[in-house]
Amino acid sequence: MMALWDTLRLAFGTFVSNPLRSFLTLLGIVIGATTVVAMMGIIQGLRNQVNESLSDLGPDCFQVQRLPFGGPLSPAELARRPRLSDDDLRAIREQPLVLRAAAEDSKGGVKVSTAQRESRASVNIWAGSPEYFQTNSVTVENGRAFTDTEYMDGRRVVVIGPDLADTLFPGLEAVGQSVRIQGRSFLVVGTLKRRGGFLGGGGQDNNVMMPLTVFRQLFGARDLRVSIQARSAELLPRAQDEVTMLMRRRHALKPHEEDDFFVYSNESATEMFNNISTVISVASFGVCLLSLLVGGIGILNIMLVAVTERTREIGIRKALGAKKRRILAQFALEAVVLSLVGGVLGVALGVALAHLARWVMGLPTEVPGWAVALSLAMSCGVGLGFGIYPAARAAKLDPVEAMRTE
Repeated sequence: MMALWDTLRLAFGTFVSNPLRSFLTLLGIVIGATTVVAMMGIIQGLRNQVNESLSDLGPDCFQVQRLPFGGPLSPAELARRPRLSDDDLRAIREQPLVLRAAAEDSKGGVKVSTAQRESRASVNIWAGSPEYFQTNSVTVENGRAFTDTEYMDGRRVVVIGPDLADTLFPGLEAVGQSVRIQGRSFLVVGTLKRRGGFLGGGGQDNNVMMPLTVFRQLFGARDLRVSIQARSAELLPRAQDEVTMLMRRRHALKPHEEDDFFVYSNESATEMFNNISTVISVASFGVCLLSLLVGGIGILNIMLVAVTERTREIGIRKALGAKKRRILAQFALEAVVLSLVGGVLGVALGVALAHLARWVMGLPTEVPGWAVALSLAMSCGVGLGFGIYPAARAAKLDPVEAMRTE
């Protein structure tokens, strides 16, 4: 035990005696550990944010839309996909496992104004049939949603998000006020419950919800989507299969042909995010391994320099009875201690960056314990792997020749 403590003391003494050289040597390991810890913390924060956002969709809801997430389609594939129609909506509503279905459409980058104030051209217009609020778990906090009669008559009524209400009516009750969109006046009948924005943005709260009939008068028919609520969460998979088979029949798809529509649900969104996070994780580990390789070469270099500088010391210790394994252990442990110090610094910096992301982007970042343990283990492994050769070289020195070295 005393021998181990003595070896540790000598190892830390080497680091303390040459702090700048040691730190510069460890930069690669610091960068590698920082990358793993920070990226895993941010990815975990994204996962928490996604799960929270997906909970708003509802455990018994899903959507059918023309375009998938996760990348653009080729022109040929895009041309092959028909737009959803009102007839599709009516057919979906008739399915036994469908409780309700809503038509919906949207447009971003719209400006909303009052007589006194004007928003930026960044408002999202959500449009739908009255069922939209149930099929998307959208809650009206003040006032009310638009009615079936208002939808059928195409009345100019809107429900606005809390961020837009704060912008246009600071300190005032928005319900009962008027706003202008595309030069036309709308009556505010309700305000939505605050949902928060993805990645700290306010996209889900800076919006206007209006009847789809009015939306089409302003912007035309853009890209109809259908949001669907199954009769229960347990029946959701069967309802998805039922609607999928219906859409394939309506689009006259043969058994070997792929779907020309996309079914979106909590499960599909989670799968999409997991695929993205896997790519990010692999890229992060690639950067980490490259940085650790650079750091390992640095440790190899500094340990060879240390062996050269302390050749006489090694000779004296061997002349006084130090065995080869003791010399080997001393220099190998010095390399491990150096790399461990770099790993600890990298972990600390990675945790700091993860918390900075929480503050800057509003992400619920959370550094997994396994990421910290993996970073420290990889750092120690690099130190041991690249420190063995210099340690073995020190252990093989002839004491007589070593003591003659100036």
